[in-house]
Amino acid sequence: MELILGQGRAAAEAPSGVAAMPGAAAMIVEGDQKTFMADVIEASRGVPVLVDFWATWCGPCRQLTPALEKVTRAAGGRVKLVKIDIDKNRALVQQLTQLGLPLQSVPTVAAFWQGQIADMFQGALPESEIKRFVEGLLKLAGGAMPTADLLAEARAALQAGDAAGAGELFRALIAEEPENAEGWGGLIRALMAEGAEDRAEQALAQVPPKLAEHAEIAGARSALALAREGRQAAGAIESLKARLAADPHDRAARYDLATALNAKGEREAAAEALLSIIREQPGWNQDAARLQLLKFFEAWGFDDAATMAARRKLSALLFR
Repeated sequence: MELILGQGRAAAEAPSGVAAMPGAAAMIVEGDQKTFMADVIEASRGVPVLVDFWATWCGPCRQLTPALEKVTRAAGGRVKLVKIDIDKNRALVQQLTQLGLPLQSVPTVAAFWQGQIADMFQGALPESEIKRFVEGLLKLAGGAMPTADLLAEARAALQAGDAAGAGELFRALIAEEPENAEGWGGLIRALMAEGAEDRAEQALAQVPPKLAEHAEIAGARSALALAREGRQAAGAIESLKARLAADPHDRAARYDLATALNAKGEREAAAEALLSIIREQPGWNQDAARLQLLKFFEAWGFDDAATMAARRKLSALLFR
């Protein structure tokens, strides 16, 4: 993809709580009963360790193990995977069963942290659920997946006004994880903040289809649509204010003013313009003011301060 430049940043820095370890390739090993203490128990004092108990005759194991390996590689050395063939390690299986680990069926994956079993699952989970399992394990260990660190850094850069830097970080995140909706939504917003709406449109067109209705993508799409509307109205702010001064009940002018104010980043004023229409004439123009306000909320983000304040006022109007 043209918009995704470079290879993305590998997670070379271990999070607090998780010791620095070798690269991802060295974190996937074949284990046995002789090396279990070193490969699993001792290693888990530095990083979380996944132990994949499998068997050659197990069909689901052949589906699960490649997905485990992929998620482990994506963790960039922050988690280790040890694969153990239960048929070749009967004594170890018997010992772990006596300790309460249910190994009567495979695949079984046990997660170790600080020498203890922290969590486990059985059966062939899809990659998305394995990722969530590993994210939970890393959170327990005081860390996070590399992409989580990138996302936090990118969002902080965008919040600080460094749109170009944020864009590079979001690109790196997408390079690491092409189906990360937060990465795509963030990239689109960063490009908009740079004033590169055409490139933001291109990025939106490149979003994987399965992410099209994700809240992050829907919000970015609404933000782009509002930016286009606002650009058309922005030059008419003074004339719109003049119309309202002459006729305070000119709701069409107030509606257009709200769109123009939003384009200028004046969120509170934009929301108040639409709320005033709803106060005076609920349902005006087929409920246009309320629907536009909901579009603002989607574009701003549902946890945005302006969204939450305006939503409270809207609720008070609708349920009075």
